[in-house]
Amino acid sequence: MAVASSSSGTFKAVGHCTSHTCTFSSETKERAVKPAASVATLGAGLWKDKSVGGLSVQIKADGLRYYAESEEGFGDLLGLWKTGAKVYLKAFVRSNDTAPYLSGAFIISSIEQTGGAGEDATYSVTFDNAGEVDVDNAKVDGAA
Repeated sequence: MAVASSSSGTFKAVGHCTSHTCTFSSETKERAVKPAASVATLGAGLWKDKSVGGLSVQIKADGLRYYAESEEGFGDLLGLWKTGAKVYLKAFVRSNDTAPYLSGAFIISSIEQTGGAGEDATYSVTFDNAGEVDVDNAKVDGAA
């Protein structure tokens, strides 16, 4: 996964990333309509209709803290979070892919670091979409 700030426009990989998760969500609306009086079936009126009212994407990434980071590490991500500005993400299936399967504007909704005694220091960052996200279905499984 690669991140670019709105000001730099230069994409850099999330440094020492150990995993990332993309969650694609639908915001739904439910409608329950009272059946007509002429409908006498036992289950009439119990079924609800659903529709999609919105779509969202959330990306979470976990990584190891590395203090000589040349990619987009915890310090860089914290600096981007502090500005409150949009960042641009590109997600790739494999590291040598040239085209992303997902790209768009996101905000950093949370960033957290953890450092237990005698353990590697780690960080987690969560991005929420800030507008439309381009998802290329042909590249989701690493094809094309």
